[in-house]
Amino acid sequence: MAQGQATKIKKRKKSVLKRAKQSIQRAAVNRNNRTRVRTMMKRLRNAITAGDKTAASDLFQPTLSAIDTAIGKGVLHENTGNRYKSRLSIAYHTIHVTPKA
Repeated sequence: MAQGQATKIKKRKKSVLKRAKQSIQRAAVNRNNRTRVRTMMKRLRNAITAGDKTAASDLFQPTLSAIDTAIGKGVLHENTGNRYKSRLSIAYHTIHVTPKA
């Protein structure tokens, strides 16, 4: 269901109305969690591309924790979350590795 669209309710039973209400509430919670994770990932990526080690260090662990939380809540699939974490950690460690000369 797209954001801002009304839910169609076919029957006017109590249980149907309750389910529709729960669905709307759950969608809002999931949207908030997904938005929070994506924002944190974006901030971390921006810090990494800018080469800002301190900002990247401050954002790295909370971002991975937010991804794990989203996986636990069912907002992200486990494989998707692990893929995000893997790619972010590879990018994070590239700016922290000093070239051997």
